[in-house]
Amino acid sequence: MRFGMTTFLATTGLIVSCFGAIAAEPTYEGQFVQGGIVFGQAEPGSSILLDGKAIDTIGPDGAFILGFPRDYEGSAKLTLRKADGAVEEYAYDIGDREFDIQRIDGLPPKMVTPDPNVMERIKDDSRQAREARVERFTQEFYKNGFIWPVLGPISGVYGSQRILNGEPRAPHWGIDIAVPTGTQVVAPADGIVTLAHPDMYFSGATLFIDHGLGMVSAFLHLSEIDVKVGDVVRRGDPIAKVGASGRATGPHLDWRINVGDARVDAALLVPPMEDAQKAAKAKASN
Repeated sequence: MRFGMTTFLATTGLIVSCFGAIAAEPTYEGQFVQGGIVFGQAEPGSSILLDGKAIDTIGPDGAFILGFPRDYEGSAKLTLRKADGAVEEYAYDIGDREFDIQRIDGLPPKMVTPDPNVMERIKDDSRQAREARVERFTQEFYKNGFIWPVLGPISGVYGSQRILNGEPRAPHWGIDIAVPTGTQVVAPADGIVTLAHPDMYFSGATLFIDHGLGMVSAFLHLSEIDVKVGDVVRRGDPIAKVGASGRATGPHLDWRINVGDARVDAALLVPPMEDAQKAAKAKASN
């Protein structure tokens, strides 16, 4: 696999096998940090638990993905149960990160504290988003790697605590790229479209692409969606256009990644924006 992220192999704790022997540890690519995404490879037929909870979707070749939320603390405990009955346990230290504080003023009061009359709409939006993530695909689309869905100035980062009109809110789960309305958005990786909603209350026109094994990209505040549910897209395919729909103070793309229930940092999948922009300019000049 090739990804635009730093490969990081964590220090493991004691390895325990039901046969009392030291076992071969799974291999990993990614970062064992808060907000981190780790791509693992175990023996085919293995079942895997992270902190006692089963990883729902494992590839037929033993591939799996781990996601560590923003506020994850302590060591991650991985339990590996092989097809032959052997059980192995590993512990991985999860690195701490510091996150930014952002203040956004001037939002309409109804977008900070929604009117009770729109709560049913908000609940229905949440239901549709949950249902779009229920089906898990064993196809490992993500293995072809990731690119930025759009290039431009970064105006918001993962994990930042937003204070809206002076009121603290939940952390920001995406990375915001400030580009004009109508800017083309491309698929950052291969996948299947699982949600294409024209107008959610908070996120406006919203698109989900499932990259396999429980890993889903979300694209928020769009002006147009150019694909439909069930479409298979390839990295670099046009999928939508940037907008300012939903709760947005201006045109930008909010790109988010979930691994199962964990909201993780999409920026860890791609090279730094400055490097990607330089590469694009060099390619255009050739």
